[in-house]
Amino acid sequence: MTKKTTAHAYRLALFTTLGIALSSTAGAQPNASGKSFVDNFDRLDSGLWYVSDGWNNGPHQNCTWSKTQVTVSNGVLELGFDKRRIGEREYVCGEIQTRSRFGYGTYEVRMKSAEPPGLNSAFFTYIGPTDKKPHDEIDFEVLGKDTSQVQVNQYISGKGGNEALADVPGGASTAFNDYAFVWEKERLRYFVNGELVHEVTDPTKIPTNAQKIFLSLWGTDTLTNWMGPFSFSSPSRMQVDRLAFTAPGDACQFDQSLVCKLK
Repeated sequence: MTKKTTAHAYRLALFTTLGIALSSTAGAQPNASGKSFVDNFDRLDSGLWYVSDGWNNGPHQNCTWSKTQVTVSNGVLELGFDKRRIGEREYVCGEIQTRSRFGYGTYEVRMKSAEPPGLNSAFFTYIGPTDKKPHDEIDFEVLGKDTSQVQVNQYISGKGGNEALADVPGGASTAFNDYAFVWEKERLRYFVNGELVHEVTDPTKIPTNAQKIFLSLWGTDTLTNWMGPFSFSSPSRMQVDRLAFTAPGDACQFDQSLVCKLK
């Protein structure tokens, strides 16, 4: 088992079942209640987002999720990483996750990553055993050790090993960039700034279960081969300008959307 796989294995046991009743919308997969939306982060919508607070993902993570590291200002969501001890962890970090689950469709984020080695700025979807489902996941991860690239990956019933790297022209931490994936039953496509960077057509490597959407910034002292050596000098932040989901067949929701380009 690789260190990358180990990190995600801990995720199997971490997420608490929220048990929050939501309005039901028909989806392509069972339990896919989420419908098309665009969030420009004029405020933090508590009906859409749940803020992770008071726990960590396991020994590989050196920070505790804290609501103090989740803020919205001037139309930008900021997820922070800072030095403040809570329990056994010396640092705090930020994460939000949707309350609803989403299925096939187009997922888009406009974000600026954090920079230092040892940190991971992530936009991903996930579902797992705590939700009484297999571990399925689709990832965009910018590793602070090299912000000229973004790593894409997917997990199917707990099996990963599908990593691929894509260049981010100009760097992921110096400006906002657009990351998107189009998830279909027989195809999964990853895009950076509107350009196709990776495509998966093997059905055994495409998740099938509806998932929650996550945005997170976290660090590690142990996964140095993957994320680089961690060293804290000052607080860090990941910024998100917009996040959107467009269900199959729904109209393009904003001018810059990949859905407009692909239709």
